[in-house]
Amino acid sequence: MMALRRDLHRHPERRLRLPRTRQAILDGLAGLPYELHFGESLDSIMAVLPGDLEGPMVLLRGDMDALPIQEHSGEEFSSTNDLMHACGHDLHVAGLVGAGRTLAELGPLPGTVVLMFQPGEEDPGGAKIMVAEGSLEAAGRLPDAAFAVHVNTDKRGVITTREGAMMASVTDLRIRINGQGGHGSRPHMATDPISVGAEITLALQNYITRRINIFDPVVMNVGQFQTEGPLNAIPSSAHLGISVRTFSDASLAQLHEEVPRLVHGIAGAYGCTTELDWHLSCPVTMNDDVAASTAIADLRELFGEERVERAANPWSGSEDFSYVLQRIPGALLMLGACPPELDPATAPNNHSDRVRFDDSVLPDQATILTTLTLGAMRRLSANASA
Repeated sequence: MMALRRDLHRHPERRLRLPRTRQAILDGLAGLPYELHFGESLDSIMAVLPGDLEGPMVLLRGDMDALPIQEHSGEEFSSTNDLMHACGHDLHVAGLVGAGRTLAELGPLPGTVVLMFQPGEEDPGGAKIMVAEGSLEAAGRLPDAAFAVHVNTDKRGVITTREGAMMASVTDLRIRINGQGGHGSRPHMATDPISVGAEITLALQNYITRRINIFDPVVMNVGQFQTEGPLNAIPSSAHLGISVRTFSDASLAQLHEEVPRLVHGIAGAYGCTTELDWHLSCPVTMNDDVAASTAIADLRELFGEERVERAANPWSGSEDFSYVLQRIPGALLMLGACPPELDPATAPNNHSDRVRFDDSVLPDQATILTTLTLGAMRRLSANASA
């Protein structure tokens, strides 16, 4: 597993077409009794290990893609191109291949295993595309349970998950403010969209503190404020780009209803008009309560309570495994992989050009996925016979 991970790290690929990564996965599964299914518009692999056809079916997912980041981690196996596995997807692939080999070597299983190797998690959302292509039904029907493990730079070997919301939804909100251009020396003869954009930016932050339930938080980050023209001119339009993160469908629905009213009202007071464009990139990653709680119990029995934590709060990042969990009950788990010589509190974290992950956690990652699979099969079989 370590050799596979480091090979992938040296040669990262991104988005939907990852031919070298796909071939490395196929080489890792060579000689095993998996039935292979390939994506049409992306280089995905669904590897099906048939077991008892009347038994339960469990899906395990690993994402494959890297980020457009120039690596400065100092690893001896650093990237050889201008991309970087800065979110640990190289470990996700290697750990899933390891789990796949272990499950195949266990002999006949009481159910079917489906390995989902997914491109494009970072961009443009490969899970949604795979769902649309019918990949989840590669074994003939939807699986009964789904699991994924994501590495981060928490303390090495610590496993974390929770019931309910595990990671946030992310929506891109773009606002165009239409005014009337003019000379900067005579602002009263123009309709300035810049001052309106500034007021909207501040109003959105105040809106969150006064209209959003503090126990169901929302983050609205204005990451772009763009206009064009010389310094001595008032432009005719301005553009805001906002990243919106929520932890429930209800709070997102509230934003869709109330934010346009706020934005239009501010703009209208100054004689401007506005256009809003919402684009949902990922819904909330919602763990199934039973899947998450039983995962915690099973893994505590195996690793000990000190290594398996129930998260008090969800993560504010997003994950397109959410599209899988919309269709199949399951859970996403985090696995700490901070190198022992670094302090998790100060170590560069996911998406940093200097992030490092300790791949000695790979055996644990494979064991986690194997344990979750066998535990889910056992419980699903017991429920079916009850």
